[in-house]
Amino acid sequence: MTDQKPWFLSKTIWASLCTVILAAASFAGIPTGGLEGGALADGILQILTALSGLVALWGRVTASRVIG
Repeated sequence: MTDQKPWFLSKTIWASLCTVILAAASFAGIPTGGLEGGALADGILQILTALSGLVALWGRVTASRVIG
């Protein structure tokens, strides 16, 4: 891993940012519009948060260049 790339091209950075945003939205109780039931909305946010965390992990494992 000697090549460098800008931070905004990193899968790990973007997935980590999505994880933080989704977790903050869940914590803040952001309204979910037309979705019926709070449990459904909470479940969707939790699934998306878990998926973005997995993408961040995948991005780090498959990285071939360092962030410069």
